[in-house]
Amino acid sequence: MEKLKLHTPDITTQNIEKLAELFPDCLTEARDEQGRVTKTIDFDQLRQELSGSVVEGPRERYQLDWPGKRESVVAANASIAKTLRPCQQESVDFSSTKNVFIEGDNLDALKLLQETYLGKVKMIYIDPPYNTGNDFIYADDFANDGAEYLLRSNQTDEAGGRLVANTESNGRFHSDWLSMMYSRLRLARNLLDENGAIFISIDEKEISNLRCVCNEVFGERCFVGVITLLCNPKGRSQDKYFATNHEYIVVYGKTQLPKGYFAIAKEDDQIEAEYPEEDDGGKYRVLELRNTHREFGRHNRRNMFYPLFASADGEIFLDPADGLTKILPIWEDGFEGCWTWDRDKAKKDLDLLVARKVGGADKVYRKSYASGAERMLKTILIDKSFYTERGQKEFNRLFATKAKLFQSPKSPFLLAQLLQTITSSDDLVLDFFSGSGTMGQAVFMQNQADGGTRRFILVQLPEDTPEGSAAAQAGYKKITDLTKERLRRAGIEVKEQAGLSALGLDVGFRVLKTDISNMRDVFYTPDSVTQTDLLGQIDNIRPDRTPEDLLFQVLIDWGLELSLPILSEIIDGKTVFFVDHNSLAACFDVAITDDLVKAVAARKPLRAVFRDGSYGSDSVKINVEQIFRLLSPETEVRSI
Repeated sequence: MEKLKLHTPDITTQNIEKLAELFPDCLTEARDEQGRVTKTIDFDQLRQELSGSVVEGPRERYQLDWPGKRESVVAANASIAKTLRPCQQESVDFSSTKNVFIEGDNLDALKLLQETYLGKVKMIYIDPPYNTGNDFIYADDFANDGAEYLLRSNQTDEAGGRLVANTESNGRFHSDWLSMMYSRLRLARNLLDENGAIFISIDEKEISNLRCVCNEVFGERCFVGVITLLCNPKGRSQDKYFATNHEYIVVYGKTQLPKGYFAIAKEDDQIEAEYPEEDDGGKYRVLELRNTHREFGRHNRRNMFYPLFASADGEIFLDPADGLTKILPIWEDGFEGCWTWDRDKAKKDLDLLVARKVGGADKVYRKSYASGAERMLKTILIDKSFYTERGQKEFNRLFATKAKLFQSPKSPFLLAQLLQTITSSDDLVLDFFSGSGTMGQAVFMQNQADGGTRRFILVQLPEDTPEGSAAAQAGYKKITDLTKERLRRAGIEVKEQAGLSALGLDVGFRVLKTDISNMRDVFYTPDSVTQTDLLGQIDNIRPDRTPEDLLFQVLIDWGLELSLPILSEIIDGKTVFFVDHNSLAACFDVAITDDLVKAVAARKPLRAVFRDGSYGSDSVKINVEQIFRLLSPETEVRSI
């Protein structure tokens, strides 16, 4: 029976396979440091394949480089032997919520999400360390190669010491920050939907480097724009030369996105002011049909220069008739302009055209209805609700305190506005530097506002709150304690505000914590076990792990969403989990019987998994395969 691999994908191997498909003659073999023969790429041959002339050696080229870049690629691509362990007591609506909060290193979390959420995330927002010298960055533990990284990843999962101050005295001040961002952005891009986008908050310290990194990871053609946010109208008085009162939001798409893609619905007060007229179709305004730009006219838009005919009451016709007035797109000084519509468009939407007399001249207008009207966000955001002090005020209000339990959180109103630009319905949102959980609150708020069912995945390192800080004095030992409490309080508030419509509002979250694998070390390094150790290694699962722990590692390995509904049933005295009705059936109890296997097979699940230690003997294991082959041949059966 095939076994689950129980580790994240080896992206290096996948990349080699992809290159081999494109350039089969570049695939070769070489011996690694242990003397084993492995597949690899002949880079000299690959360079020649990508060149239109003879390549004799290294040449200068435009690129971004820094010390540690190669190590960050290894860190991004290397597999890890870790898992996510559920924590029901810290969750809200664990069994029914579609939202996920991951407590742990975001590099590990991004790897664990790769198979399950590949191409499924519509929007990523992150507010990473700005590298000001006063904040902290991740101290990634780079190994020499992927195999060593995999081995080392299963030895410890300590969160402490993962963050280090990156001060000006550090000789790799920019390099360490770039390495941290590069590895994570490479993994994040894999998760984006083809029509998805990433929003990254940053200030002037690293914006140029961030743009260069994103150009490399996402492609310069996928650059969407840079939004300037007025976040501190008073300015930072401690700055050296100018009192900075703004920061930036850098936006890239997974692919080139069409014009107008980020437009959002107009606000009610804007509609009231801009759409003064109304008919059976609703509120509308009129826009002149004649092109108001003189660079366009009959001389270069001949198909848009044609006569329209108007009746006395303003109705428009394409053909002449008695009593109709002929109207051409000619300017007052005689310049022959053009319409903004050609004849086919005018014929199709003739009912939207109307003639009016302005200054003694007949003009043609088109009705523009408010229904579905959209506007593009401006590249400078000055709304007071987006200020950092408003974000702090909202956080403090939720916690009913004046103390700064969390310093300068983003405004949830800002993030809700960004959500409107690209998400709707049940889109998935990811924030892997989630801090105090502002994005989670923003998703709750936006779903309440427009009836959406957006879902989120938040990731935050369980970093210690500073000793003596307001948060520590209030009993919050970890930043993640604050994050979870904020989500609980925000959920309660949003549901109260929703009133009768709160019934379908998901304000829960499923807490999962990164940890070393559920499997003992012998699972990954069987060659290191001596004969005297064999009896102690009969069970390959760590003794402190629960069936729920095993279930979530199976979900990760099989690429099933971490928010799927889970039900447990007692069958023949054993606990059987059913995920998303019949997507997966799992039993990790020992001494399972043929009757239990038959009962599970009769449900015809798409997948079934049992624990190796569940089988009393090889014959029982064979019986399991035979039973499924007979009762449910379509079921994919595996063991751990």
